[in-house]
Amino acid sequence: MKTLRFKGGIHPEGHKELTKSKEIVKVKPPQEVYIPLSQHTGAPSKPLVKKKDKVKVGTRLSEPNGFVSVPIHSPVSGIVDGIVNVYHCSGRKVEAVKIITEGEELEEGVGVERDISSLKKEELIEKIKMSGIVGLGGAAFPTHVKLSPPPDKKIDTVIINGAECEPYLTADHRIMLEKKKEIFGGIEVIRKILNPEKVIIGIEDNKIDAYENLVKYKDKDVEIALLRTWYPQGGEKQLIYALTGRVVPAGGLPFDVGCYVQNVGTVVAIYEALRFGKPLYERVITITGGVEERGNYLVPIGTPVKYLLEIVKPKGNIGKIILGGPMTGISIISDEVPVIKGTSGIIVQLEKEVFTDEQYPCIRCSSCVDTCPMSLMPTELEKLVGNGKYEEAEKMGIMFCIECGCCSYVCPSRRPLVHSIKVGKREILKRRKK
Repeated sequence: MKTLRFKGGIHPEGHKELTKSKEIVKVKPPQEVYIPLSQHTGAPSKPLVKKKDKVKVGTRLSEPNGFVSVPIHSPVSGIVDGIVNVYHCSGRKVEAVKIITEGEELEEGVGVERDISSLKKEELIEKIKMSGIVGLGGAAFPTHVKLSPPPDKKIDTVIINGAECEPYLTADHRIMLEKKKEIFGGIEVIRKILNPEKVIIGIEDNKIDAYENLVKYKDKDVEIALLRTWYPQGGEKQLIYALTGRVVPAGGLPFDVGCYVQNVGTVVAIYEALRFGKPLYERVITITGGVEERGNYLVPIGTPVKYLLEIVKPKGNIGKIILGGPMTGISIISDEVPVIKGTSGIIVQLEKEVFTDEQYPCIRCSSCVDTCPMSLMPTELEKLVGNGKYEEAEKMGIMFCIECGCCSYVCPSRRPLVHSIKVGKREILKRRKK
């Protein structure tokens, strides 16, 4: 069978065999949870609760602060212990609602099946917004915003992202094996909102069991395409090109070429929110690396990483903890950091596994240029940033970098290319605000 792919990219070792056969296990809530008010792209939400308030599972804890913002909800039943500052995965401190867990009471209506056939497009979008749903692939962009393209941007193709191209991560793989009814239910909601001509589910060929599972279940109006296992296949622009041949213009968005892309986990969250009144207060993550109990876990949002490590049992002294995948994930500075909506995985590296390669001068081999899926020149961008030439770096397209890490992965001189580009982008954004 022909498999599809995009231009550029790499094929790193997947290491998915460590957890791909592990069924999703629900984690019991910890005694304390810390739910950050900022878990998504856009403005942090405004708290609605105060110290000593009683909350239940699914209680709304905050309200959106603008269009590009969503509320957060309690993953536990208990007592609010105040608004506190906690470390975010980005390394900065943010405000979070601290809750002491007591009991397992559900908010009224949560988990109760309802008929949504009579709801109009605008009502569906509003319910998705107030359920706090964001993209679960990692970017955490508010889903209701993506479902509200400009009137002149007709969406003719909906793409469901089942690529999960990051090494080690298998949460989406398990979702496609265990949640097929929910996936197609979520697709129906999206179809009702956007009225597309075509729906495609894209799955990499290292998940052939998930592909076959969905092929058996699918309805005649959904195409399921097999993608070549290739990183970063799950990037929106790369996925669109692989499946449709359309090229999203520089600085453009999927709706500019008539496409809408959504992660499979998010599609399930949409279905559960609309059909069962369940807001986004828990998510599936992969925990792997140097631990005894590697697997895929359904985790309450706000659970400290430290609590999860006690469950999975590290095999030795921990050297580094990465939230997300090894290519685009972030190494956290404290195990007190809580799981948020955008947390797709936790990778534990033991002390003996952590090392830093010696860096050498660029040998102008062009490997980084050949593999860049955005057709940029990473080595030149690194030089410009290193010399403080940010305007020139911007002209060369530094802001279009998706920070996939392909350039750093293939560089024989071990140049810190992605790090330099991130520094440059941050400096450019800082200057724009002045």
